[in-house]
Amino acid sequence: MLAPGWCGALELHPSPKTKVTVTTMERVELKREVEAVQIPAGVKTTLEKGCEVFIMQSLGGTYTVEVPAHYGLFRIAGKDADALGKTPQEAASSGARDGDLEAMVWEQLRTCYDPEIPVNIVELGLVYGMEVKPMADGSQRVEVKMTLTAQGCGMGASIAYDARQKLLSIPGVSEAEVELVWDPPWTPQMISPEGRARLGID
Repeated sequence: MLAPGWCGALELHPSPKTKVTVTTMERVELKREVEAVQIPAGVKTTLEKGCEVFIMQSLGGTYTVEVPAHYGLFRIAGKDADALGKTPQEAASSGARDGDLEAMVWEQLRTCYDPEIPVNIVELGLVYGMEVKPMADGSQRVEVKMTLTAQGCGMGASIAYDARQKLLSIPGVSEAEVELVWDPPWTPQMISPEGRARLGID
């Protein structure tokens, strides 16, 4: 059984056969000054060298950290992983053949996560549509329509920002728009079989 709660957080009730893994947050001190995006406001800020942070999640090439000194959660890009004492992550390598832009777009969208849910936005069924449009200069514009697990979710701006930045990292893409829509309303039935298995949903 699954029910949407605050900010679309998923309340999971796994079956007795489901193995649930509890991950301990990792404490680190920043090795250098680093840019981070506040969650859920989406506001960029600079975290100073030596700042204490707790790594809560590292999925999709980004890190979600709790920063007690700044009273909240922040997202740090994979390219800045060295600030956390980790190996910097390159942009996701495309398994798609050269020139298959749509496949590369979907691949990048599969690296986007709600910081509180260990399933990407595609497998969660949050992406309703994607379109690639040619620009006059020969580059491409990507337009994505997506939703959230709950309309009042404060994470929307942060997730949309992350998706847009990753789309703009694709060679040949000069513009990207991620629009939040609410029709049709999201339901747990939209989660893919792979996502349901990862969440332990029967």
